[in-house]
This record gives sequence, C-alpha cells and structure tokens, in this order.
Amino acid sequence: MNFCAWKDRKVVAADLRLIYGSAAADLASAEPDAFEEKWAEKYPSNAPVWRRGLQKAIPFFALDPAIRKIIDTTDAVERLDHLIRKSIKTLEINRHVRDPV
Repeated sequence: MNFCAWKDRKVVAADLRLIYGSAAADLASAEPDAFEEKWAEKYPSNAPVWRRGLQKAIPFFALDPAIRKIIDTTDAVERLDHLIRKSIKTLEINRHVRDPV
C-alpha cells in the first residue's frame, strides 16, 4: 500500500481484501490473477509481492474464519501497543534532552 497513490488506496485495499479475506486457500490463489490484471499497469510491483507473501499465508487459510479474525485483531492490538511504547520511549528521551538532570 505504501507504493499506491493516495487516491487509489481504498480501491486497491478492497481488491486486496478479496485475496486475504478468501474463505479457502484455493480461492485466495486465484485472486492475485484478477488483482494483477486490474493493477499491473499502474502498480507493477504490488501483485508479485502479494504472490510471494501468499505462499506464507496459505496455512492461515486452513483456520476457521472466527480464529482468523481473532488473529487479525491480536495483530492490530500488538501493533498499537508497539506504537504507544515507541512514542513513550521517544518522549522520555526528548524530556531528558530538554531537562538534563
């Protein structure tokens, strides 16, 4: 998504959701073809990246959709926790630079 124009991000994300939101691995492996067909001219590097990453995600598709949603939610919580910790650490470092002991 970092390499997509801002105006295309919602549409590209919706198309990518068809890949990682698929109910089964065989359905997910067919979706990159449609994605590449639609976006290859404008964003030629996106489809190959998703094809390579899809091989690592195949075991994920074997899980029940409810479990997959829990895993996605857990990842989001962990990312938020990391961001908060990083921000706090930066604030502490800046405070010591401004107000030396």
